[in-house]
Amino acid sequence: MTGFVSFVGSGPGDPELLTLKALDRLKRADAILYDDLSAGPILSHARPDAELVPVGKRAGRPSPKQEHVSQLLVDHALAGGRVVRLKSGDSALFGRLEEELIALRAADIPFEIVPGVASPFAAAAAAAIPLTRRMSARRVQFITGHDVSGGLPKDLNLAALADPMACTVVFMGKRTFPLLADMLMAHGMSPDTPAMLAEAVGTPDAAYSRSTLATLARQLAAGRSDKPALIFYGALAEGYDRD
Repeated sequence: MTGFVSFVGSGPGDPELLTLKALDRLKRADAILYDDLSAGPILSHARPDAELVPVGKRAGRPSPKQEHVSQLLVDHALAGGRVVRLKSGDSALFGRLEEELIALRAADIPFEIVPGVASPFAAAAAAAIPLTRRMSARRVQFITGHDVSGGLPKDLNLAALADPMACTVVFMGKRTFPLLADMLMAHGMSPDTPAMLAEAVGTPDAAYSRSTLATLARQLAAGRSDKPALIFYGALAEGYDRD
């Protein structure tokens, strides 16, 4: 008998940000295939007898190929039972969701998608900044900092990315941000545009550093940690004092 797969967004790492539906699926799962950023305290909600299968992929580290992950998911589902594919943040944002959906559809395996708290929303809340502002920041854009080759994508819409009326969030972009910043400034964006580096969002190691587009680019070019990070830039990245 074919099983059922729940794609569960675990949020950025803080178990208190799990949705009630995500918590229910974790507690009932027979097998959980999880990403690196979804491990730790979140997995404590799994049944003691649930099979836990690490399938995380991290830039610059040995990790399973996507085809292997998709096949593992199919194999566990065909064995029957309830399977959770646990992804960090929200599964639909840079989570390779589509490849795994294609594999399940090809095998005629039923599934559902349980949304999670995306890391930009958690980071903005923790840093006490809005993502939009009426009249001056009416657009939010999420982009990836690297393509399948690991370099900065070649087809970036620089006019949109250099728009001072937008709030931009770069995923997985610490290594390529110095080049992106140079391109943005060449397209007219001020080097003094506020920027924020948000590292290890939703974990006890979370850190938020505010600077400017040019300053952050220089800092990342000089050296960077291996913590997962988001980069915010635009007027709203400046934030507010909490006092």
